[in-house]
Amino acid sequence: MREKIHPKYFASAKIICACGNTWNTGSTREVIHTDVCSKCHPFFTGEQRIVDTEGQVDRFYKKLEARTQFQQQVAAREAAKAVVEQSITALGLDERVVATLSAAGLGGIPQVLEGLAAGDEAFLTASGLGRKNLIDLKKRLRARGLLKEEAGEAEAA
Repeated sequence: MREKIHPKYFASAKIICACGNTWNTGSTREVIHTDVCSKCHPFFTGEQRIVDTEGQVDRFYKKLEARTQFQQQVAAREAAKAVVEQSITALGLDERVVATLSAAGLGGIPQVLEGLAAGDEAFLTASGLGRKNLIDLKKRLRARGLLKEEAGEAEAA
């Protein structure tokens, strides 16, 4: 065996845990400081405690929460898009009204919404519908959350 290459061995090295527990053992270091020992480790104590010295668990939970919120927003957008892309028959209107709107080129909900954005009078003259049918159409769109109530209509109702 070669001389002077081996570290010095301490037969009674002192081990000090962060919880305050100390004991002696053999080691090449005289004093050893540790964070967790058999007196405070969750495996030995049966206590479920997370040792988080750098906030990693909190960061993980924040990322997980942000991901679930993002997934909910994507699902809501997809559901709204699916509703908007439906035909006007999904609104449950009278067959004559649906036929009149389809003949005017307003067979889908997006086209109806564009027509309503142009104004009620233009919509009524272009499609040949009555005011009562227009009011019913707007009520059905509002019930689905596709059309917001206007100030003038709120006072009239």
